Amino acid sequence: MAAFGTSGLRGLVSDLTDQVVFVHVRAFLRYLRDIGEYCNGNSVILGGDLRPSTPRILAASWAAVLAEGGVPQFAGFLPSPALAFAGLTAGVPALMVTGSHIPFDRNGIKFNRPHGELMKADEAGILAQDMQVAPGMFTEAGALLQAPDLPEPDARYLRIYQQRYLDFFGRDCLAGLRLGVYQHSGVARDLLVDLLRALGAEVLPLGRSAEFVSLDTEALRPEDTMLARQAVAEHQLDALLTTDGDADRPMIADAGGRWWRGDVLGVLTAHVLGAHSVVTPISSNSVLERSQLFARIRRTRIGSPYVIAAMQAALAAGEAPVVGYEANGGFLLGSPLQRHGHSLHPLPTRDAILPMLTVLTAAKQRGVPLAALLDGLPSRFTASDRLQNFPGTLSQQYLEAFNGSDVARNLTAFNRSLGEVAGPANSMDHSDGLRVTLENGSIIHLRPSGNAPELRCYTEADSSEEAERMLRAALQIMQGWRV
Repeated sequence: MAAFGTSGLRGLVSDLTDQVVFVHVRAFLRYLRDIGEYCNGNSVILGGDLRPSTPRILAASWAAVLAEGGVPQFAGFLPSPALAFAGLTAGVPALMVTGSHIPFDRNGIKFNRPHGELMKADEAGILAQDMQVAPGMFTEAGALLQAPDLPEPDARYLRIYQQRYLDFFGRDCLAGLRLGVYQHSGVARDLLVDLLRALGAEVLPLGRSAEFVSLDTEALRPEDTMLARQAVAEHQLDALLTTDGDADRPMIADAGGRWWRGDVLGVLTAHVLGAHSVVTPISSNSVLERSQLFARIRRTRIGSPYVIAAMQAALAAGEAPVVGYEANGGFLLGSPLQRHGHSLHPLPTRDAILPMLTVLTAAKQRGVPLAALLDGLPSRFTASDRLQNFPGTLSQQYLEAFNGSDVARNLTAFNRSLGEVAGPANSMDHSDGLRVTLENGSIIHLRPSGNAPELRCYTEADSSEEAERMLRAALQIMQGWRV
């Protein structure tokens, strides 16, 4: 079944019929009308990723905008943060058809209000709207009887996003660097090549795919790890860059062919940008606190709406500059930045481009290899992966076993189930899934995905080897929960 939540509308492509898409887009616009953020004649910007199902869903969304008296504008196939920035700049709603990193047989729509992402408080108002449709619009299978044709994309929206970074970082700031771009089926695959070249780098495009590749920055496939090692060695690269499908989650590998964890990339980006206050979910590496680089740190539940809400609270408390990041590497800019006479406007949504450019320019300016930026951070390492096709009801069933009113009993239950992974538990945090701190200081965090039937596992330890060993041991035990 397709489901609506703060991440937008998500589900199997087979469940995301034209009718399901139509009624949810219309409900979104009706809700915006109720709160004074939309009226007839307003523009609505639409864009999408490169999944095979995206054009059809865009057409159904287009029809819904027309039905609600809007003027749809087609931004084309572009990164989610580029579409969000277009909507924020114009002060109009924006709809991104994307399933982000989830498999190609799924898709969705990310809804943006004129001044930012949907928040938790918006969900009820959207779902309360009338979901009925007039007879004669759809077939029995839910297909539009008269689906509109999408026009040619308006390229200015992508140019505005690209120019944002050219203006801030300056042309030729990456001159002398040899960079690879793993293109696969990411929607930013051409933008990233063009932008890096405009910034002065020598760029080698690699691995372009006609088939959709589900690239999850928190659950890398063995072939992704191998690709990075081979690419940097064979082509003598200073770094290899890529993103997930809709380019709101970055991946960067140094000259040693090691993909950086998104939360470590977040710490370095926040530091280089001079952040005063940093917001991140509880799943992110505790190197953030151990680094002692920031005046104020706020931890949240997992999900950009929670990060954005905490960023807004930090701004209200006068803690600017405020930034946020997630363990997946997506970076959120909560307040304007000034550097070398150049300004960067806020973009409070996950972005993949800013963190990668920030660390590359920092290494270039210091005259050191990219990996040298890691030298000043405490030794604290994370690993993560997930069990796919793991129903949410089953995840909750097992996690509830550790969430009773008796804390001692919860700890005992965990030790019996997962204690052999790395020793007994010392404390538990139930704010988002189950996050357990062990007596030896290591961490195991279990959490059902909010976007797909997956049970995710995060581990944290004082060495990368131990974090990875814990992860594999925990996943092996969790596999037995399927029975």
